[in-house]
Amino acid sequence: MKAVGITEAGNPDVLQVLNLPEPQAGPGEVRIRVRAAAVNPTDTVLRSGARGSPDGPAVPGMDAAGVVDQIGPEVGERLAVGQEVAALVVPRGAHGAYAEQIVLPAASVVPAPAGAGPAAAATLLMNAMTARLALDALGLSPGDTLAVTGAAGAFGGYVVQLGKADGLRVIADAKDSDVDLVRGLGADEVVERGDGFADRVRERVPGGVPGLADGALLNEKAVPAVADGGRVVTVRGWDGPAERDVTVHPVLVVDGATDTGALERLVRQAEEGVLSLRVAQVLPAENASETHRLMEAGGVRGRLVLDFD
Repeated sequence: MKAVGITEAGNPDVLQVLNLPEPQAGPGEVRIRVRAAAVNPTDTVLRSGARGSPDGPAVPGMDAAGVVDQIGPEVGERLAVGQEVAALVVPRGAHGAYAEQIVLPAASVVPAPAGAGPAAAATLLMNAMTARLALDALGLSPGDTLAVTGAAGAFGGYVVQLGKADGLRVIADAKDSDVDLVRGLGADEVVERGDGFADRVRERVPGGVPGLADGALLNEKAVPAVADGGRVVTVRGWDGPAERDVTVHPVLVVDGATDTGALERLVRQAEEGVLSLRVAQVLPAENASETHRLMEAGGVRGRLVLDFD
């Protein structure tokens, strides 16, 4: 079985085509013939060795779309061989989405959005689930104001869209070239991105906002935008400290990886147009190094996708 991964950490050139054993579905699992795998920033973290060097082959990738080609015992009738699906993958070792076949808990696999091709379907679950977990952690009520950094990115964009679907007022950041994009996602107000974001939010909400989702990794620089006793959600593990009884909630998408009902709801929201499926570029799987270079250069809008057809 062809996969794309690393045997040592390093720059994008360490990504290579690997020949791995064909996986088999066990109890409660299904196997997917992967057609497309999205490239996410967390994939570059794994490849770079920022979280440790691999012990043997390591395959990145948290978003896969394709066709069910094997169903293990004890799965039930929700999924069927030949069904087009999307999956949220929790990488470990050689288990990652950058592969022709991958075995997953059936709970992490849901029907692909109707009418979406594999490339578009592969862009949804990881970032949308992270956004959903972020909003749930903030616990805001309809009519509350939500601030979002990194709003032009995949995670931030989904926070904006889901926040609007939840009835929130959204203040989001953007550079000049992304203002129309962020407004199109539904932001009520758009402010300039960067270190002065908190001040610009306070100009609009003098008392501060009750909740903030920090996709731009501003961390402590974002906290002043939040009201006393408010909440900040972070996505790369930063957990404070923060002043004025502001609570910091790091969110991890693995916490929602087997929440089938939530994954299915995200698919429905994509079908309804609540969530956008944004594909920046599709490249052959063998060109994974190029996708990582593009990702690390910044400015990608939407997701880069690897084609495994």
